Amino acid sequence: MSGPFGLPLALLTDSYKASHAAVFPSALSATAYAEFRQPFNNDPSDHRMVFYGLQYIITTYVSRVWTDTDVDTAKAFFSTHNAGHSAFPFPETLFRKFVRENNGHFPIRIYAMREGSVVYPHTPVMQISARDEYAGLVTYLESVLLMTWYPSAVATLSRKAHTRIKERYSQSVDDSAMWTLESRMHDFGFRACTCVEQSMLGGAAHLLTFAGSDTMSAAYYVQHVLNGGRPVATSVPATEHSVMTAYQSERQAVMRVLDEYGKGVVACVLDSYDYARALRDVLPIVAERQVRDGGVFVIRPDSGDQVEAVLMGLQAADKAFGSTLNSKGYKVIRNASVIQGDGVTLDSLERILDAVLNAGFSAECVGFGMGGGLLQKLDRDMMGMAVKLSSITYEDGQTRDIMKFPKQGSSKVSLPGKFSVHADATQNGAPVAYRASHAPSDPDLLQLVYDCGPVPGHTWDSFDAVRARLDDQWTRFPKIARAVSDDLLDYQKLIHDRQEQRVNDGSAFA
Repeated sequence: MSGPFGLPLALLTDSYKASHAAVFPSALSATAYAEFRQPFNNDPSDHRMVFYGLQYIITTYVSRVWTDTDVDTAKAFFSTHNAGHSAFPFPETLFRKFVRENNGHFPIRIYAMREGSVVYPHTPVMQISARDEYAGLVTYLESVLLMTWYPSAVATLSRKAHTRIKERYSQSVDDSAMWTLESRMHDFGFRACTCVEQSMLGGAAHLLTFAGSDTMSAAYYVQHVLNGGRPVATSVPATEHSVMTAYQSERQAVMRVLDEYGKGVVACVLDSYDYARALRDVLPIVAERQVRDGGVFVIRPDSGDQVEAVLMGLQAADKAFGSTLNSKGYKVIRNASVIQGDGVTLDSLERILDAVLNAGFSAECVGFGMGGGLLQKLDRDMMGMAVKLSSITYEDGQTRDIMKFPKQGSSKVSLPGKFSVHADATQNGAPVAYRASHAPSDPDLLQLVYDCGPVPGHTWDSFDAVRARLDDQWTRFPKIARAVSDDLLDYQKLIHDRQEQRVNDGSAFA
């Protein structure tokens, strides 16, 4: 079989998708598109989102070559998949046709925004089309394509964390220390993931913004698969509670760690027994050693109130190690800092940073780690990603542009027609969707990434290039932008009014 995990490729979708081709109207072509319907967590003040992860989906799943064995194996599965373990309908004839006539490549065309693009609610991030007898397969791979929601959400979350930290850096950190910003949020999420694949995709999305990561599956994937061997992620030696409690005393544990790693950066968790007493009794000994050896000691609390634990660590470190006052009037601790990685969220991150600055310390004195909050506590509804049919051309040549507008769910209204997306100079280059037939003359931001098979000559951007794109666009684009052109909005209203009339007069149900 050609599919991953021993699965036939025909099963990389939802069951009901297999029944659609048989009932789809005969058509010359059909077009669908993907969008995020809402900003991350419905943030009213910042609508920017990051589109990322399609390269993995295309290369790992969509571009795989189907074989007759895949179809045979799927047929055996479908033979007992219907209610009562009876045969479930699936488009066997179409599958075997493109296996023979299209070298086993799935017969759709996909245009998409480039990896790392900053987008807004209702920006078409993908446009999918199928022709002739394959028109009914236009959304067959919707489910696997929608899985880009996950790396997109992680990438957006990390960027939002970066925005919050950067604001405090601008207020409290000297220009000479701004380079430390990319290490202020560390990925602790490997163990929180449901599988290695999730850790790799989510961890890579985090690395679009930050360089700190303990998720080595993602660090390796980014460096050696996406970036030509050039490293992105870094980490430092650090202890866990099992190391600290294996010794008779925390002092013994810390001194052994310093013997091994004390000339560099090393982190120690200090709450195995009594965090306050460890800060009082152990930290002064550490300070004497670290100042002598020139290393940096990172204090890690792992329990208690998040804000209080950070401030306790900073105040104890200031007393033990001493500090200097930077040009902006904030303390910078010598040879020490604190990292908070216990249950951090965007909201708690801000609370901690504000408390740190209010206490007179520079933001560079504290780092953050996120585990489950970064790679696990997300879902598709956070940005409302969806794929919807938007246009169909029937066998008689009549084209009908389509939109969904449920009366009981206005948030699920879709766009009608075929689209192109263009940079809007009046919004610093932010993307705006247009009707394809009424688009500006400048280049379409939707690029062909799959054309009933791999696109000849197409190469994906390096991870460095994707990082640079995200950094540039997130900085340059407004927090809230007009993402849909006036012409397309007018057209949407026209189609809506026509369809609403058909609903009201009953012809839509005739």
